[in-house]
Amino acid sequence: MRDHFELRDGDAAGRIGELSVPRAGVTVETPALMPVINPNIRTVAPARLESEFGAEILITNAYIIHTNEELREAALDDGLHEMLDFDGAIVTDSGSFQLAEYGDIEVTTREILGFQRDIGSDVGTPVDIPTPPDVSRAQAEEDLSTTEEALADAGAVETGEMLVNAPVQGSTYPDLREAAGRHAYATDLDVFPVGAVVPLMNSYRYAEMIDVVAGAKRGLGRDAPVHLFGAGHPMMFALAVAAGCDLFDSAAYAIYARDDRYLTVRGTEHLEDVEYFPCSCAVCSEHDPADLRALEDAERERLLAEHNLHVSFAEIRRIKQAIRSGNLLELVEARARSHPAMLDGYRALLDHADQLEREDPVSKGSFFYLSEDAPRRPEVRRHHERIGRVDAGERVLLTEGGKPSGDAYDAAWRVVPPFGPFPRALSETYPLTAEVPERLDRAAYEVAADGIARVVDANPDTSFVLAHSDWPASALERLPEGVGLENLRSDEQFE
Repeated sequence: MRDHFELRDGDAAGRIGELSVPRAGVTVETPALMPVINPNIRTVAPARLESEFGAEILITNAYIIHTNEELREAALDDGLHEMLDFDGAIVTDSGSFQLAEYGDIEVTTREILGFQRDIGSDVGTPVDIPTPPDVSRAQAEEDLSTTEEALADAGAVETGEMLVNAPVQGSTYPDLREAAGRHAYATDLDVFPVGAVVPLMNSYRYAEMIDVVAGAKRGLGRDAPVHLFGAGHPMMFALAVAAGCDLFDSAAYAIYARDDRYLTVRGTEHLEDVEYFPCSCAVCSEHDPADLRALEDAERERLLAEHNLHVSFAEIRRIKQAIRSGNLLELVEARARSHPAMLDGYRALLDHADQLEREDPVSKGSFFYLSEDAPRRPEVRRHHERIGRVDAGERVLLTEGGKPSGDAYDAAWRVVPPFGPFPRALSETYPLTAEVPERLDRAAYEVAADGIARVVDANPDTSFVLAHSDWPASALERLPEGVGLENLRSDEQFE
């Protein structure tokens, strides 16, 4: 067990945790956003990130510092915290990004980790190979082998209290990501970044990003803190948290500001196209779009970066509250409806419902049925699995409506789409207290029929009758043979 990461609360695979960073002497609450600090360009001063935005952790690039004589001497003489003027935890990257961009760097894992230790980094990173999407399997396997050698080198470096990242690579092959996660978790390293996903996010391939994360999570233990490298847009934070990611690094706040782009949780707007700010942060409350457009470039860039940070940190807080309230998947679904690619990502997440169910709390806040995707949520899967264990008796009525007026049945179970049947005594237990619309879609009835089939299969000697209210034929066709049918809309034997 990794004693530096403690889980406090959870919903789906999302969790609120505490990451102890001993060298900095701080504990970071996750999910956490790590603003990226370019050592040469500080759009927003690190001290302000801490005091005004609540940043507990940030990330900078040790390779850039190492290759710049002035920065290197300052970092070695004064220490990274003094140089950046930041009291929280500082993560440093190793140059792997530059390796991916330019094909070569002049430093080894042992050298760069030793340098990160010497300048006072709190979480260091080895030189891994960020294998891009869509490469051949042979290349992905070869690069992964090199990354695993880097992890072995990292484990041999004396790092003291500095935590060390163990990147999980494998390109777009979920089975390689799983194997990489299992290998990384077996080391003595501390934090587990899922790497090389930026090209997927830049091309809106959120479904594949989720498959990559799910693969990595299958290989990692539950006590492994997971960093989604390069995930800096607030639009996708909720989705990634629900998949089990804990740390995010954002350079987007500064890069987008430099290009006059304004971040929202629904996407990105160019400042020239914005007439009204939809945000109430300090920047948007004190300026309107015309004000910002009239400013000098440097001032406009700074204010846009500050807004981008405000909206990003606000989304992290919103996600934490959703986890506490037990409605993280409702937030994910709301975000998913902002872009078709995000919806693909949400549906890919539900493809892994069995994996989510293993971490999803048994009881939490209200279940809200918001779309035809709701029947695929882990809570429905869990109900179907557990209801098959209940002894149903000899003659059972499954009904959406009232109890029968006669005594032809031993028991009358309720039926609520999409969950299907359950004894009335469970009516006030989660998730059967679900808020369900009156105008249900076909998927809700079909999945409820699957729940009935689960109960029938588990009770082969029981006689079942379903009393329904005009269920669609596609749902009725999914019922096992032998289930009797009564339509409540046309039958008078029910009260």
